[in-house]
Amino acid sequence: MIRFLLLFSRQGKLRLQKWFTPLTDREKKKVIRDMTMLVLPRPPRSSNFVQWRDLKIVYKRYASLYFCAGLEQHDNELLALEVLHRYVELLDKYFGNVCELDIIFNFEKAYFILDEFLMGGEILETSKLAVGATMEEADTLQETMEEYMSKPAY
Repeated sequence: MIRFLLLFSRQGKLRLQKWFTPLTDREKKKVIRDMTMLVLPRPPRSSNFVQWRDLKIVYKRYASLYFCAGLEQHDNELLALEVLHRYVELLDKYFGNVCELDIIFNFEKAYFILDEFLMGGEILETSKLAVGATMEEADTLQETMEEYMSKPAY
């Protein structure tokens, strides 16, 4: 089970966070600070797996963003790396070559994609087509609601 998923920039700015286990705000801030201090200074050719406390940390850098996941001890690191890659593929499919600015200005869509893909720290949907179809349906519903709300009521 994935305990948390963090996206942060090369400068250490947190762009997205998803917690699958309950933590206090103070504990979350400590984890975020520890992850940025642990992952950012690592050389590019080093392993993407790090042991931290009682967790395995799996991270991957895509362009200017680090995708970082905290796993339990018995979880498969390669599967978690594949989960991170699949999330990036889903973001790429939706945004068309996703970048940090897409995450910053459309964070609600990034969270929605993540919620369609993962639930409770486990993979919910493996099909990119199914997640893409859900995103299209949500966008159509949002456009319909915006159009309906913009019309005057008589």
